[in-house]
Amino acid sequence: MDELRSASKEISGSRGGIPDSSFYQEKLRTVWCRAQKTESYRSLGEFSWEAFAGLSRTPKDRLKATPGEFLAGAARREVKYYETTGTTGQPTPTPRTAEDIIWNTVSVAESWRNLLGKNERVLVMMPSDIVPVADMIVGVCEYLDLPHARCYPFTTGISDWDRLIGLWETLQPSTVFIAPGVALQLSRLLKERGLLERYGASVTKMMLLGEVSTPPFRARLGQWWDASAFDASYGSTETGTLATSCANDQLHLLTATNYFELATDDGAAPLSDSGAGRLVVTPLNLHARSLLRLDTGDDVKISSACECGDEAPVVQVVGRSSDALQVRNANLTVRAVEEVVFGATESTGYLMEADSAGQFARLILERDVNWDRDSETDMTARLQALSQDNLGLQWDEVVFVNQLPATTKSGASQKNWKRSNFRVLESTS
Repeated sequence: MDELRSASKEISGSRGGIPDSSFYQEKLRTVWCRAQKTESYRSLGEFSWEAFAGLSRTPKDRLKATPGEFLAGAARREVKYYETTGTTGQPTPTPRTAEDIIWNTVSVAESWRNLLGKNERVLVMMPSDIVPVADMIVGVCEYLDLPHARCYPFTTGISDWDRLIGLWETLQPSTVFIAPGVALQLSRLLKERGLLERYGASVTKMMLLGEVSTPPFRARLGQWWDASAFDASYGSTETGTLATSCANDQLHLLTATNYFELATDDGAAPLSDSGAGRLVVTPLNLHARSLLRLDTGDDVKISSACECGDEAPVVQVVGRSSDALQVRNANLTVRAVEEVVFGATESTGYLMEADSAGQFARLILERDVNWDRDSETDMTARLQALSQDNLGLQWDEVVFVNQLPATTKSGASQKNWKRSNFRVLESTS
């Protein structure tokens, strides 16, 4: 309880804008001392701002390759064990102490307090096994005294789609936490059964996390459900939550629980109200694992142009250059492709195919349940025009199908763009 009170007091008192240097100096000094207990940072000398600024950035690939080197002595007090999903390589072991869980939960809960009303009924449609996302949302609901249930329909066992629909009848959720792919599958299922209008009547918010979501996708989802769709949070299993959504659907960095820098070709600089580069983070409240100046590899843009009242900088995650796919002269990212797909069509899913040489690209689109096939020619023309403008690419083929494999929508525990929405062709004939 003492830790919970400390976290609540510090985070509530530090919200808004970027804390001053004295706040960060004391927090970083403590993080530095914990880091000295790890194999990775055992050669650190005494803490100073100069020593911190002169410390080499920690590449994320190094963390993934040798995760045990970053574990502090506090790992012996771990109360939960998680792993990353392994969508970009081998899963990374991520133990958590009670302190880790408390600080991350409180920081997210306090930032969502103005977004989640006092009378919310929450349905958590996120995976519970191995990864921490569902546990985190449940912790937020408990902290904010919100009734909630968890039900992930891709887990074999009790929570299948029919059980989910039965649960919906009694819970009547007002807020649904869900991965974008799962939201597509759920929407399609309810449309097929003629239940979307009925079950959507109680829903006011769709909170998307676990995967990339784009503004056109959230607009499309909000239209289907007659609800507001939010990009709920940004972060990773290794670091914890780094940013959360406001009522204006903008991601605000959690500056009271993380020290942020931006890395460019000229080096790394402390966070300001605007800028662009790769996000570098030092989490301030990790106990089981210490991370100093972790280079996330994520290209971001920073701004302060949000009228929600939260003065913390807004972050737009542009993507990760290593995740881009080159087809002819175009670099395709999940965000860029989905902005085209959901901006120009009413499809409920997509699959992209390319040859190994990157000279051929086919886009397969899933028809919605209520679909006018006569509109496909005009839709293809809009899609090709938007693709040319946004991607610098026109698709060699655009194909419509009645249903795509469930793997394109299975969500956070299984889904990675390169594994589920992209396929390399042996032959294009």
